[in-house]
Amino acid sequence: MKIKNYLLLLIFVLLVAGFILPERINMPVAGATQRDWHPDTFWYEPWGSSGVHKGIDIFAKAGTTVTSTTDGIVLYQGELPKGGKVVLVLGPKWRLHYFSHLKAINVSGFEWLSSGKVIGAVGGSGNAKGKPPHLHYSIVRLVPAPWAADGSSQGYKKMFYIDPGNYLVGE
Repeated sequence: MKIKNYLLLLIFVLLVAGFILPERINMPVAGATQRDWHPDTFWYEPWGSSGVHKGIDIFAKAGTTVTSTTDGIVLYQGELPKGGKVVLVLGPKWRLHYFSHLKAINVSGFEWLSSGKVIGAVGGSGNAKGKPPHLHYSIVRLVPAPWAADGSSQGYKKMFYIDPGNYLVGE
């Protein structure tokens, strides 16, 4: 019985710690500024088979360094049909940071990252093939924020998606 109580306490402490840890979000593309993405692309529609664009595309030369925007742990690194070469990082506030269309990946699964650590390079993989090189960057809440939902197309999903452009500041 005591082990069960300790396990529940540990789970509770981990959950609370995830919300308490400070979130230090930095620009993921070396040398990029707010001029390197269009401010209206978050939730822009129509956007291919996904309907709306649930992130921002930061344009840069192919091979430009991509760094982790936050401290966190790599949950996935690999390839997906739409995203191409992708990295998924779990950061503070129980938020997922999704980096896609990479040319190269420089991290391993379950690796701990500090904000600013190199995770890859800007590219055109996945459904970005043949388009100007860019990094697609999204932030997803694991704990929904119902007040963020609205009446736009797929607006209920805004409970989970955060506009990364509101957090990024150029160098």
